[in-house]
Amino acid sequence: MSIARYRNLNDVDQVVHSLRETGAVIIENLLSDGVIDTFNADLRSEFDREGHLYQNEFNGHNTLRVGGVTKYSDTFASFLMHPAAIALADRVLKPNCEVYQVGSTTAIEILPGEDAQVLHRDDAIYPTKLLNFEAQISVLWALDDFTEENGATHVILKETGISRPEEATLEDTHQAVMPKGSAVVYLGSTIHGGGANNSDAPRKALVNTYCLGWLRQEENHYLTLTRDEVAGQSDEMRRMLGFQAHGPYLGVWPEDPDGLWYET
Repeated sequence: MSIARYRNLNDVDQVVHSLRETGAVIIENLLSDGVIDTFNADLRSEFDREGHLYQNEFNGHNTLRVGGVTKYSDTFASFLMHPAAIALADRVLKPNCEVYQVGSTTAIEILPGEDAQVLHRDDAIYPTKLLNFEAQISVLWALDDFTEENGATHVILKETGISRPEEATLEDTHQAVMPKGSAVVYLGSTIHGGGANNSDAPRKALVNTYCLGWLRQEENHYLTLTRDEVAGQSDEMRRMLGFQAHGPYLGVWPEDPDGLWYET
């Protein structure tokens, strides 16, 4: 079995079924080259300025990363709020929360010569042993063509029966080879890792995680973004970034615009 591949979400039920059964799906050609190229240009200076600050054994010593991506590009909403991402997050997360939110936003540039990343689960930040459902999903966008040579992401599909990263090897994985503008969507419990870049050019990606609305976000957008940066976003973007209540009691305040929760 390889990673299930789709060209659209015309049959969202089938895509969601594949995602739940195997742990990952690829949806091709969701965004145009123009949107991708603009985003890449907007992030270039940030990759050069701060990308090295996140280098370590886990992230790699030849990989650049940028967090808190919202503030760096007006095109970011095209990724975070893409209808395909929202449709899948709705199906996976909404059964277990009133609203969901973005957990983290990370742009990644794997440079030539980088080794394969340690295989891992994105939901390891949460005590998932306490849950019998998914805490989050991740949408990883190809900002360049993803090939085997330049480090397309490795994914462990559920059919292997491997549930612990320390038991997984690269030989157990399938690579998310896909054209620029496509996305691989995977569950928080899915074991994966960036591939080795054996090409002569960088390979860029953007990964957004979406988590249950009653969980603490991995990235603290209340500190990452200034008041003006938050005010400059659309209402739907502000809510996805976490600036909303979860139901009538969690995260509310007396002048909450979501409703007069305090009235009886």
